[in-house]
Amino acid sequence: MTELKPVLALTLGDAAGIGAELIAKLLSEPGVTDQAKIVLVADEWQWQQGQHVAGTAHQLPIITRFTEVHEHQGPVLLPVHTLAPEQARYAKVSGACGAATLEILRQCMDATQAGEVDAICFAPLNKHAMKLGGLEHEDELHFFAEYLGAEGYFCEFNTLGHLWTSRISSHVPLKDAYKYLTVDRVKAASKLLYQTLQQSGFEAPRVAVAAFNPHAGEGGTCGREEIEVLMPAVAQCQAEGYPITGPYPADTLFIRARDGDFDAVVTMYHDQGQIAIKLLGFSQGVTVQGGLPIPITTPAHGTAFDIAGQGKAKVGPTRNAFDIACRMGIAQRRRTLAATD
Repeated sequence: MTELKPVLALTLGDAAGIGAELIAKLLSEPGVTDQAKIVLVADEWQWQQGQHVAGTAHQLPIITRFTEVHEHQGPVLLPVHTLAPEQARYAKVSGACGAATLEILRQCMDATQAGEVDAICFAPLNKHAMKLGGLEHEDELHFFAEYLGAEGYFCEFNTLGHLWTSRISSHVPLKDAYKYLTVDRVKAASKLLYQTLQQSGFEAPRVAVAAFNPHAGEGGTCGREEIEVLMPAVAQCQAEGYPITGPYPADTLFIRARDGDFDAVVTMYHDQGQIAIKLLGFSQGVTVQGGLPIPITTPAHGTAFDIAGQGKAKVGPTRNAFDIACRMGIAQRRRTLAATD
């Protein structure tokens, strides 16, 4: 039986950062090119510049359409023309770089919607540059969701591979976080996290819900959100067949998760989970764009302008993002094949 490989689109991220260097290093990692049919979508000059910084010399066949990837054994390059070399300088925020990033992502999403690509893994973006380049959304997740016509709840997942987190609220002021705390949102976030873990290879995910208040509200004396929102949401998840548990005090929950009691934690706001997971493994983190009709992943760190062009970028998180995209891409490929049978 022929091994099922997903078609995976790779992008270089913001041209002023470390993305091209990371992808050049990624394609040199053992086993990477055997995991998927890889299409690198990039301005050719940026790819060559990244290889120079990384000290690699990959000779990728040139294709003109995503479907041509099947004519080749290894990775291929689909060149685009979104940015001239003089428009990009290392460590400099640029609307031109942001616009180029958006255009390449659109082309990749178009290919996924056409069934030509199963998953996308993108190198780090710069939100400021993207907004200068025309992004009208608060972040790339909302851009993806609107472009792909996502229905239902969506949110970012952050993962170290063995431990995942989701959020009830994300890029909003902390003073407004409580406004997002509803039974329906907690249920949706919990169920989506459970389902995504299954798609990425967890057979029986163990998902815990973090409390909102200190000490889980101390029986209502330190806030009633646990009693009025979180406990009912967990109970309803369990009644629907999802073995979600909690709410647990957040200050001790991540110790239990670190020690292997849970595979994932549903957090109530951005920093509740981000501080914990970055302390546990900043150099290995991955962001998964959850709730979209296609798998999209990226390393959790940023464009690292401080080391751009210096050859110092560590490929670990990018490799982890690629691995997750491949696992989820296989599930996506199976769904696509089943729909066409």
